[in-house]
Amino acid sequence: MVKDVKQYEKIVALDSNQRMVSIGSITGIQFDLRYATTNNFTHQQLYPRIGYSYLRLAAAKALDKVQGECTAKGYSLKIFDAYRPYSVSQKMWTLIHDERYVANPVNGSGHNRGTTVDLTLVDLATGKNVDMGTDFDNFTDSAHHDFKNLPENVLKNRKFLRETMEKYGFKALETEWWHYSFGNSKEYNVMDLSFRDLKKWAHR
Repeated sequence: MVKDVKQYEKIVALDSNQRMVSIGSITGIQFDLRYATTNNFTHQQLYPRIGYSYLRLAAAKALDKVQGECTAKGYSLKIFDAYRPYSVSQKMWTLIHDERYVANPVNGSGHNRGTTVDLTLVDLATGKNVDMGTDFDNFTDSAHHDFKNLPENVLKNRKFLRETMEKYGFKALETEWWHYSFGNSKEYNVMDLSFRDLKKWAHR
């Protein structure tokens, strides 16, 4: 596990693809980072009040392509979560011991590795979130991709998001319509670096 910036710097020096980059630089992308507020399933603020997040370089490049295609079709991506420090995952696990919805800290997660993003779509014409049938972090069957007892427009919206994400190398989590992981997360270390540490490093 990477807990120290100097350790992280050594890893990046050997392989630039290990670099974490801000996805706030993606043109037009929007943020609603729920864990930086109390509007989440824990009802606790788990992150500092930030308006940005990070992914590994390859995942960020792929997300930029997704955003470009969505924008051309009248939508924008809105990010609920991306990089998540390992210590935050530990806090979540104490509240929900269900690996369908919360990663077991023993294994680490794609969020801890900077390869996973939680997101939705925004209609650029109205500025409103596209209807996906449930809110983010809805721990019921209705959030599953194979749940079909939903209005046709909701199924269509989920299908569009999934097909666009998968086109650029992301893989859906079947129990959460908002959750996508890029590539092989096992190629990256679990990290417990703070957002402050990453921000300082990224702007050096």
